[in-house]
Amino acid sequence: MTLNSIFWNVLWWMTVALPCSATVFTNNFANDPSGNGWRVFGNTNLFRWNSTNQNLEVTWDSSQANSYFHQPLGTILGKSDDFSVALDVRLDDIAVGMTPGKPYSFPFCFGFQNFTNSTATNFFRGSGHTPNLAEFAYYPDSDYGATVWPSFWSTNKALNYNGPSDYTIIDLPVGVVMRITMNYTASNKTCVTTIATNGISIGTIHNVRLTNFTDLRVDTFAIESYSDAGQNPGDGGSLLAHGVVDNLTLTFPPPPVQDLRGAFANGQWQVQFTSRTNWNYVLERAQNFQGWIEVSGLTNGTGENLFLPDTNAVSQGFQFYRVKSQRID
Repeated sequence: MTLNSIFWNVLWWMTVALPCSATVFTNNFANDPSGNGWRVFGNTNLFRWNSTNQNLEVTWDSSQANSYFHQPLGTILGKSDDFSVALDVRLDDIAVGMTPGKPYSFPFCFGFQNFTNSTATNFFRGSGHTPNLAEFAYYPDSDYGATVWPSFWSTNKALNYNGPSDYTIIDLPVGVVMRITMNYTASNKTCVTTIATNGISIGTIHNVRLTNFTDLRVDTFAIESYSDAGQNPGDGGSLLAHGVVDNLTLTFPPPPVQDLRGAFANGQWQVQFTSRTNWNYVLERAQNFQGWIEVSGLTNGTGENLFLPDTNAVSQGFQFYRVKSQRID
């Protein structure tokens, strides 16, 4: 999957029916998460499914390489999309300054990322040059106050920052289950974060509004154990924490191609599907899944039914078709 496009492949005889106004992904870890699309990038020893307790045990260890327990979204989210995450987290312990020479705080994170960017060899969260992130970040106290900072990083590696109102000085409790929710609304470009234990808020978390923010492209949700490499000498922080994650809910827009089907109309092959605004589409054709060529004009999505005809059809042999979709905002 590329940064700006997703290819939805379909044989000429296939029909895909996915009509919905939003995608809701849930996981309570009752079953092995590897059977539900979850994968590990980096060090597998940091993530362990506990089949007895039916939760995910996680170690956030910045002394190790970037490591993610991740789930692809099947679409690309930007600042014009509504999306949210809610999950249960219990921190059993959390400490900073565990890496020699890096005594300061370092973020405990989970959230939305661009998988291609986040798995690059030069991607270091502590360097401040990390594109395409929308994540919950918590910095344990290292003499400046424990801080919750819902963080948005643009495609051009810029942190959205409006001043001290973006972050909240607050401690996260240890040894109790927290329900953490981040809800981003595109209409006002604002992220609302709540943290509760037993249904009771631990305190108000400042809302974060995107201002002077270009855009972002995220395609994956991940529990993130970031490496503490790449920081400025003398300013480095580090983190070691253990805990569990459970009862995850992700809500985001549906894929850009829904209810896809194909048929002949007046002797001409065409596909029909429900499109989305802020995307454009083109029909491609190949004989052997190689050498794909565009056979329709580039068409902007309307949020309604869209037809893409093969305007240069051939009459010999089997042909395979796919719809190429790309964000345009």
